[in-house]
Amino acid sequence: APTQLVAQGTIPSVPVGTLSTNATVVRAGTKPTLTWNITYPSVVKDYVTVTPPSTVTPKQTLFVDVRVLGAGVTASQSNSSSFSYVPTEAQLKYDNSSYGRIFYGRNTDVNPNTIVYTRQVLAGKPLKFGGRYFFNNAWGPTYTTDSGTQNIRTLVCGDTPPSNLPGYNAPSLESFLKPYLDASGKVKIGPMDVIVYMELTHSDSQMSNSGYDLQDMVLLVTFRTN
Repeated sequence: APTQLVAQGTIPSVPVGTLSTNATVVRAGTKPTLTWNITYPSVVKDYVTVTPPSTVTPKQTLFVDVRVLGAGVTASQSNSSSFSYVPTEAQLKYDNSSYGRIFYGRNTDVNPNTIVYTRQVLAGKPLKFGGRYFFNNAWGPTYTTDSGTQNIRTLVCGDTPPSNLPGYNAPSLESFLKPYLDASGKVKIGPMDVIVYMELTHSDSQMSNSGYDLQDMVLLVTFRTN
């Protein structure tokens, strides 16, 4: 699994944490196991408006950096239980521009440390997101913020993901996503981050299908003041 990337914002926040031990009584000479966890509270909503399902609008002039965390569209091999990752495209729209490609590739091409899109954004000018996959020499359907569906979702640190997203310990959770959820299943990202989940292989009418899991493309959107 990739090392967790938590992009640092320029706004200080007060972290909260827990420290626990596997022992209720510690005897002299013993070494109990200590487990700690720190969560940085989200402050990003002080600087942007997050409008469900996936519009993010700055409240002031900011800079934005976008990284790809994973691209989980897969195809099974015929008569086999094995699968391979399928090329997937991430798109972004700023204000009144058209949707433009910011990433194209398989999950094996993803580097979560690479910034695939950066720019200055102005107050009141929204960012929107989209994606699609390429399989059998053809593009699948394109889903965007403007599609009028729930295929693209945006969340911030501390939010509870939609029930379609597999739980923290679920075997169907993609390894690239686990570092961005805490043990209780809530989103664990930086205080100035917004995470974007995309479902690209199923429509709204197929939400009850196990394949509708919002892991087909995942972006980390980080805002900063300079």
